[in-house]
Amino acid sequence: MRSHLLNDTTTERYRSSVTEGIERVAARIATTDRPFTGVTVDALSPHIERIDLDRPLHDTTAVLDELEEIYLKDAVYFHHPRYLAHLNCPVVIPAVVGEAVLSAVNSSLDTWDQSAGGTLIERKLIDWTTERIGLGPAADGVFTSGGTQSNLQALLLAREEAKTDSNAKLRIFASEVSHFSVKKSAKLLGLSPDSVVSLPVDHDKRMQTVALAHELERCRQDGLIPMAVVATAGTTDFGSIDPLPEIAELCDQFGTWLHVDAAYGCGLLTSLKNRDRIDGIERADSVTVDYHKSFFQPVSSSAVLVRDAATLRHATYHAEYLNPRRMVHERIPNQVDKSLQTTRRFDALKLWMTLRVMGADGIGELFDQVCARAAEGWELLAADPRFDVVVQPSLSTLVFRHIPADVTDPAEIDRANLFARKALFASGDAVVAGTKVGGRHYLKFTLLNPETTTADIAVVLDLIAGHAEQYLGESLDRAS
Repeated sequence: MRSHLLNDTTTERYRSSVTEGIERVAARIATTDRPFTGVTVDALSPHIERIDLDRPLHDTTAVLDELEEIYLKDAVYFHHPRYLAHLNCPVVIPAVVGEAVLSAVNSSLDTWDQSAGGTLIERKLIDWTTERIGLGPAADGVFTSGGTQSNLQALLLAREEAKTDSNAKLRIFASEVSHFSVKKSAKLLGLSPDSVVSLPVDHDKRMQTVALAHELERCRQDGLIPMAVVATAGTTDFGSIDPLPEIAELCDQFGTWLHVDAAYGCGLLTSLKNRDRIDGIERADSVTVDYHKSFFQPVSSSAVLVRDAATLRHATYHAEYLNPRRMVHERIPNQVDKSLQTTRRFDALKLWMTLRVMGADGIGELFDQVCARAAEGWELLAADPRFDVVVQPSLSTLVFRHIPADVTDPAEIDRANLFARKALFASGDAVVAGTKVGGRHYLKFTLLNPETTTADIAVVLDLIAGHAEQYLGESLDRAS
């Protein structure tokens, strides 16, 4: 079995095996003509269940043949231009090269003696990002597994900076369309169920600052502590960007930690045309960025950034076998001192490779293209009487629903849209997401593929309308 270990004696096996795997993926991507096959859980599950993991095949080619049948053939392919559902991006090739390198070398970014140059590369990228944001010379941060972890760590720091012995008094303010991880983080941090105050949004789905000011004042009058305000730069449902400068002013006025969840909108940090949409982010105390969304990186690649590096001490614990306290005085950089994780992949290498090959402008150009495509999609929807579109996009998200002619029952319209989404997924011709707006069911395009054209959007809209009309026709037949 030692022949399977990657070392100086098995490099040829490594090269041939990885090459064979890459060839399989390349062939699949080259021939994939739709984002999904439409396979069902019931159809695919038996193929997985019948595999006996205690009886290995002892042959890479045979295992890859098996993988074709149980995974590659039916995977959801984000690179396809008609995958329009969630915040999943096609990935850039330099990042995939980085993924191959980091997996093989297998550095762990918790301590210097496990990563060396990897530690310095990650720190350089953190500095690069904080400079792009404008957080100032004392800023710092660390890579994380994703936006949920980044938001959790930011709110942990905010809780500790609030300096209170009574968690019951702490309050977090976020818009009603903020990410679910805000409430989840509050629970994990031991805060009371009513600690997260949901604020109303305006017509453009942006936090209403008048409501925020009112709630902050009420919090102070009630003897409670405004622990943090979470502003969102790119909400998951709408791509809306909260009014960051006004929110920052209120946080200054009330002495409240400002966290900006820019997991989605962080691509604007490289934008050539739209950077001003996140003006005010530089006033944040902490920021979440997800490079694996609008920087076109493979999952996972995220970071939490802070204005004051000293606040990261709230996540610091020392262990003699790992990062003894003396190492701080010896100026040995151990990233575990900043992180909620211990063992951690060298995910920063993917972004490093991307910047060194494409440059920041290259990333920004791609993100600007998807934002422009969303604007074109908005124009299509706004001009099409078959659809109701909710809000003009700030980033690359469109929320809409089909409004059948001569149908006025909102519940029936809901069912038609739900059916259309399900039928479209089952066909595999396109993948779209769904959400609720005002208690009603809507559909959602999240555009993150520069290869998606306006023609693609138009085709998918026609497919949605066709499926919805099919449902209504069958419904009428059943009724009669």
